[in-house]
Amino acid sequence: MSGRVWKFGDDVNTDVLAPGIYIKLPIDELASHCLEAVEPNFASSVAEGDIVVGGKNFGMGSSREQAAQVLKELGVAAVIAPSFGGIFYRNAFNLGLPAIVSDDIGKIDDKHELKIDLKTGGIQNMTTGTELTGEAIPDNLLALVEAGGLVPYLEIKLNKK
Repeated sequence: MSGRVWKFGDDVNTDVLAPGIYIKLPIDELASHCLEAVEPNFASSVAEGDIVVGGKNFGMGSSREQAAQVLKELGVAAVIAPSFGGIFYRNAFNLGLPAIVSDDIGKIDDKHELKIDLKTGGIQNMTTGTELTGEAIPDNLLALVEAGGLVPYLEIKLNKK
């Protein structure tokens, strides 16, 4: 997969991703407020296939799955960060959104173009020509991404029996 980078700092929390004041709105309306507290134009400018790069502890905070769901709704292809809030990390995969752990985010800037190999964790910065390292996604989580999330994965598994 490849896409354009939207870079954010440390401790981006679930309230910034899916603001509580809008949490009862339909997902497309909630998504229109994603990250507006730190980047007001994000939701209206992000494009299908773009990649979010966060700092340490991306997705910390409450257990709301909408934090990952709004990114998926907006077309974000993957999230890269040195560490994730544990519940966000699992919710991302449950929704089919790859979350890649990488300590090389300092070599990535906003609007760079990246190419990611989910199986190896390899990240190529197409803008600078730099090869970066990320953790490979475990096979069980990669299967969720390939199926489009946990529910589609289970539907496939159950229909095979």
